[in-house]
Amino acid sequence: MRIATWNINGIKARIELLVAWLAQEKPDIVVLQEIKTVDEGFPRAEIEALGYNIETHGQKSWNGVAILSLLPFDEISRGLPGDDADEQARLIEGVFSTESGAVRVCGIYLPNGNPVDTEKFPYKLNWMRRLESYVEGRLALEEPFVLLGDFNIIPAPIDAHDPSAWWGDALFRPESQERWRTLLNLGLTDALRATTSEAAYTFWDFQAGAWRRNAGIRIDHLLLSPQAADRLEDVTVHKDVRGWDKPSDHVPVEGRFSF
Repeated sequence: MRIATWNINGIKARIELLVAWLAQEKPDIVVLQEIKTVDEGFPRAEIEALGYNIETHGQKSWNGVAILSLLPFDEISRGLPGDDADEQARLIEGVFSTESGAVRVCGIYLPNGNPVDTEKFPYKLNWMRRLESYVEGRLALEEPFVLLGDFNIIPAPIDAHDPSAWWGDALFRPESQERWRTLLNLGLTDALRATTSEAAYTFWDFQAGAWRRNAGIRIDHLLLSPQAADRLEDVTVHKDVRGWDKPSDHVPVEGRFSF
């Protein structure tokens, strides 16, 4: 089974890009972030024509997440528990049946947190604390669980082309990295780091020729429960997609599993 994450940066602006990639790669499950549309506005027909089932958790103009799956959904849930006042659409989860049993796939768009001297940074850290509680509950189920998406976290210096340029940014502050380590220490495996120790980037800014200079960062991650990590075969960063016509600033990141 191939499970991927992609911050699409506006589904309506990138629908042709997405359809082309789906037709070429045919992943089993894809979670999307920043669809930037309400559920009713999601362009379903082109994707359904490729055989995908679609579930969305949309929001007008901002945020929004979705799951596309060649497998039928057994269950679907939307939103991160822990704050009834939080209306931002940042989490969607599906459960799927495979020959080896159920697989739980949770797609997230973790808050950016910038500027750090505004309410956005405490919101990021509080969201991560809520996510920790959520993950604890999922790990207690002792089943294959894949938590993936745009985490807006640079875990370590190796994950940035120029770490000094990012230090102090909400993506690369000690408080953010502490929450990242706490999340992993619950029992999750960073899929890419389980397969390679080499630098690999998933995001290149549209500004200052970042793509041309390969001035990227790794902020799109797959985190795995022990039961999912045991089935991990490989991770692919589809870097070439950043060079396609009208790209997102993120590229797809895919895990291959023996489910």
